[in-house]
This record gives sequence, C-alpha cells and structure tokens, in this order.
Amino acid sequence: MAKDIKFDIEARDGLKRGVDALANAVKVTLGPKGRNVIISKSFGAPQVTKDGVSVAKEIE
Repeated sequence: MAKDIKFDIEARDGLKRGVDALANAVKVTLGPKGRNVIISKSFGAPQVTKDGVSVAKEIE
C-alpha cells in the first residue's frame, strides 16, 4: 500500500476531520445524561455501551 503524505493546510484539515468524527461519536456518552451507543461488529451481537473509551476504540 502506498503512503499518502500531506503537509500544511491539507494535513491539518485531515486531522480536524478525524478529531471531529471521534468527538461526535464520544460526546453523546458523556455526563450524567449520557446516552447509550450501539456498536455493530462484523461478528456476534451488537454491543450496547455508555463507555466513551469503548466507542473511541471502535472508530476506524
């Protein structure tokens, strides 16, 4: 697989998109009014969790 090297604004924009995607997935689990999140995997039953770390680990 070829490496994709980015510099300057293009690199910052890519990082920002990734951080925003992670933050949007995790923020619903935070606080006393945190909601449940369903994590769908390719094997087994879906997992229901309120744990932000588990959600963050499943983000690709």
